[in-house]
Amino acid sequence: MEASLPFHHHHPAASSTAAHHAARLTPPPPPRDPRATARWVPPAAAPARSRSPANLGLPPHPPRRLRLRLAPPRITAAVTGGPRRPRRRAPPPLECAGGSSSSLRRPREEEEEEEEERSSTAHAGVSLVGENKVLQMSSTVPKASNIFWHDCAVGQADRQKLLKQKGCVVWITGLSGSGKSTLACTLDRELHTRGKLSYVLDGDNLRHGLNKDLGFKAEDRAENIRRVGEVAKLFADAGLVCIASFISPYRRDRESCRALLSDGSFIEVFLNMPLELCESRDPKGLYKLARAGKIKGFTGIDDPYESPLNSEIEIKEVDGVCPSPSDMAGQVVTYLEEKGISAWAAYIHRG
Repeated sequence: MEASLPFHHHHPAASSTAAHHAARLTPPPPPRDPRATARWVPPAAAPARSRSPANLGLPPHPPRRLRLRLAPPRITAAVTGGPRRPRRRAPPPLECAGGSSSSLRRPREEEEEEEEERSSTAHAGVSLVGENKVLQMSSTVPKASNIFWHDCAVGQADRQKLLKQKGCVVWITGLSGSGKSTLACTLDRELHTRGKLSYVLDGDNLRHGLNKDLGFKAEDRAENIRRVGEVAKLFADAGLVCIASFISPYRRDRESCRALLSDGSFIEVFLNMPLELCESRDPKGLYKLARAGKIKGFTGIDDPYESPLNSEIEIKEVDGVCPSPSDMAGQVVTYLEEKGISAWAAYIHRG
């Protein structure tokens, strides 16, 4: 009796499965060279019905090129320096029902946004550079035009009558360290004790505010004095005694300020102190820096000072001794009493 052997039934699916795995294990063919003329033929070992869906016997596709699309740069506001919202794209053209293609109008808010963007870039505003905070204004801003002077019911005469004094400008000029600020404050105190309303415009003080955007170049100094002259004129028109204390080295700038006022209300006080005396004082240490070359364009060292030709008051040393602040203020008060106080008394009597 024969020993029973295990019976292996050959199932068609088993062959198909083996062929399927064989096809998957077959390495993929190399990419087709466009210059080659031979056509790639799939392996014959795999039956047609058992080909894998991943390998249909077709030549492989060439690798696709990736296109990298960069986002548009963000627009930065010129005035505030903050980021702006990115501009939205316009919607693509839409097909109309009639068959003809036309693009619909973009929303109104997008048009306004683009208009705002164009205006902000066309009129670049203010930029701050470093600690100097250099102010740059747009060149498209026009100068003032079609302006007219508007008179008010209360004039200079009414204000002078109310204050019982006549407005004027006492312009103190001289080298740095000649005693301009000391004389200005002493004169201000003396007038205050006499019941007169006065105000001091000091060069350094105004460069902290009104003229903080100006340097010490020739054109900046000219603009500095021009602004001070206009402000001093307003103080005099208000009926005050305006005491302006400035180096004001250029003669033409001082004469321009004099031309703003009439009837002798501009009194120029020249502190004619020698350079050696001013440099020996050197209260701010500026002469030492100028001599060391650390300050350029310093008046009296490498920039000229033009002495007044027709100042109303000139104060200088007497026998090599500089007058005291009270003595210098006394000279100015004496002049105002001769030219100004009598005029105030006559004006008050007429009023």
